[in-house]
Amino acid sequence: MRLMRVRITLDRVVVFVVLCALASVAVTIAIARDSFSESKHKVKISPPPTKVVPGVIGQPYVFAESTLQQQGFGWKVVGLVAGWAGVTVSSQTPAPGTKVVDTGAPLITLRLAKPKGYVTQGTPENSSPYVGTQIMLPAGSTGTVQSTTSAQTTTTGTFSTTTVKSTSTTTPTTTESKPSHVKTRPPAFKIAGANPEPLDEIPLPQRAKNLGTWLDSHHQVSAANERYWLFQHAWIVTGAKFGWWHGAQALETLIAVDKRVEALWSVGSRSEAEARSALAFVRAHGG
Repeated sequence: MRLMRVRITLDRVVVFVVLCALASVAVTIAIARDSFSESKHKVKISPPPTKVVPGVIGQPYVFAESTLQQQGFGWKVVGLVAGWAGVTVSSQTPAPGTKVVDTGAPLITLRLAKPKGYVTQGTPENSSPYVGTQIMLPAGSTGTVQSTTSAQTTTTGTFSTTTVKSTSTTTPTTTESKPSHVKTRPPAFKIAGANPEPLDEIPLPQRAKNLGTWLDSHHQVSAANERYWLFQHAWIVTGAKFGWWHGAQALETLIAVDKRVEALWSVGSRSEAEARSALAFVRAHGG
């Protein structure tokens, strides 16, 4: 009898322990759920990264392409004027200064204007060499994707002839990581409204020299080779006419390259004439 009572007592203890264990598990699960729910509400969702659309209106297309590519944007050309290197940007969408979500390569739409007397050559490039991505405005933005048009679209094909002979000897401000040749590039002369020389690009004489070296291994004409040559050619000619450092020296090298292009590819006489005209312009303005 006494043994039976002991067994009953032990059974009750076991049941009590089991019930306590189950209750403890239930409380633990409830606390875990509350903690998870609370942590879920505390998670901070960071907004997607954004970038600001640069302004390229009024720039030669060859410079606009470089600006957009360096800042991580895609682009496409619309309208009647195709993407030849020497035409100018008359409008862009979105407008300069618009803040957009960084979707990879936000797509900028450009309209171009052909300067009077500009002779088109080769095949135009109407889009970035990579696929542009969708334009998205940041959440909560009240703005819209608008287009901006230049109030004074270039139509004459010549730059303002109001020139100022540069007497400045101040070294351009650069970071220590810039190559040494970047630190001494005072302009040969100044043209009203012209783009200043971008110091993160190689100087014009080096660009012309590099083009000649490139031609050494590209003796066969092709659409891609012609586009590359015309792009570099337009950059050098336009920069020299803007009064950039040692533009005349670069043009002399470029004319020699153009002659080789004519001999190898049987094209290039118009480009050589353009380079010679630019050289006369630069020398006339003291460059």
